[in-house]
Amino acid sequence: MRCAVYVRVSTDKEEQKDSLKYQQELFYNYIAEKGWDIYKFYIDVESGTTAKREELQKLIEDAQDKKFDIILAKELSRLARNGELSYKIKNLCENQGIHIITLDNAINTLTGNTHMFGLYAWMYEQESQNTSNRVKETLKTRAKNGLFKGSNPPYGYEVRDGKLYIRNDETPNIVRRIFKEYLEGNGRQSIARRLYNEGVPTPAQIAGKANAGDKWHDSTIRCILTNPHYVGDLVQGRTTTVSVTSKRRKNVPKEKQFIIKNAHEPIISRETFDAVQNQLEQRRKYITAPKIHLFTNVLFCADCGTGMWFRSNRDGYICGAYARHGKKACTAHTIKEDFLKETILNDIKSLIHQIDKEQYIKKMERKSKSTKSDSQKKINKINKQIDVLQNRKRRFINLLADGIITNEEYQESIEATNKDLTELMEQKNELLSLMESEDVIETIEKLKKELLQFLNFDELTEDILHRLINRIEVKEDGTPIIHYRFTTPKIE
Repeated sequence: MRCAVYVRVSTDKEEQKDSLKYQQELFYNYIAEKGWDIYKFYIDVESGTTAKREELQKLIEDAQDKKFDIILAKELSRLARNGELSYKIKNLCENQGIHIITLDNAINTLTGNTHMFGLYAWMYEQESQNTSNRVKETLKTRAKNGLFKGSNPPYGYEVRDGKLYIRNDETPNIVRRIFKEYLEGNGRQSIARRLYNEGVPTPAQIAGKANAGDKWHDSTIRCILTNPHYVGDLVQGRTTTVSVTSKRRKNVPKEKQFIIKNAHEPIISRETFDAVQNQLEQRRKYITAPKIHLFTNVLFCADCGTGMWFRSNRDGYICGAYARHGKKACTAHTIKEDFLKETILNDIKSLIHQIDKEQYIKKMERKSKSTKSDSQKKINKINKQIDVLQNRKRRFINLLADGIITNEEYQESIEATNKDLTELMEQKNELLSLMESEDVIETIEKLKKELLQFLNFDELTEDILHRLINRIEVKEDGTPIIHYRFTTPKIE
């Protein structure tokens, strides 16, 4: 039996780390007694009410691919404190033939012990909802007493003893600059671009978030321009979660918000703030919907991967990252729309001309036979590599059981091995697909038939484009790399 072990704690506090270690030790002992194998430990440090847990999502994905036989958890609440999520996991496991066992003996599908599943799922969700309600009441009390209850203070402020104070650094001046530049007629995106190119720290960086990016965005500027904290008012409870099982938030009516005037020192005057709100409303009325151009969602920058943006003054497209953030993010990668159309049409004509040649068909037949022979040799080699990696995984388990390697070393080794195995399996599947493809003559005739219907089109329409092309990447010098949707060996 291959065991997927799921371990979860709610926070990264020291006492929770001890709980994490304790849970892992329980599973080592349990699996050793059963004589089973460890497939992988999935460890999350997050609330059990949400499905958006990175390791839980990996576990669900691996369960869909049936990479293991059993899911082990200390109790059902470790997997989910959400009835809907609990049943989703249960149904997935039933469909894939995967068992669920909890160490508290409440759930064990191997022995048919599932009749209490629904009751436990409901109980854990209700317990989480009650905890959430208590936390909300505590935060409401803090808000009524004029104490800031957010996890991160607004950009330009810091929290001391529950109160907001202006930071003694450059961030308050950045806030003032954003308001000033917006009133001077600058757009939110142009303000964001300048701040990024000047290397100004973002709110996420100032807050010390682990995944903080260095790019300023339109949405970030808007959040600052609409935040009433900057005039000195403490305004809290503007949004709330829909339920304990959902992170989706809804707006709270103004009369139900907690508003305390002049609770802290302002960074922006009320006159300036009101003028900005008026400007935001006026500009919103005159915003036109962005135009979708022919190669939108098909054309991408070959270097940064960002979608290309159409620019009428260039009669073509430029890198979206360059357009949004400037040359610090990427270069223009300019390409003309007419040039792309002409290139695609010439490609199709050239391809049909090649297909008409008898020598080309013979060449492709030889290439197909050679490819299949080479593919089989590569598959045999990959199979041997997979066997080596599988044996290596078994040795890691033995080393772990004997205490020769630590759990951290085991996790690193097994993760690297699994990554290599995944890559090998992907290579093998690609080779198998190539070997099982249609007869080359039939394939070429089919391709010719597909292309002939497009040969005489007067205009490259969106429908034709998406039927012919999967993706286009543009190099820095403007050279396009066109990935066609043709079901044929690569045409040189």
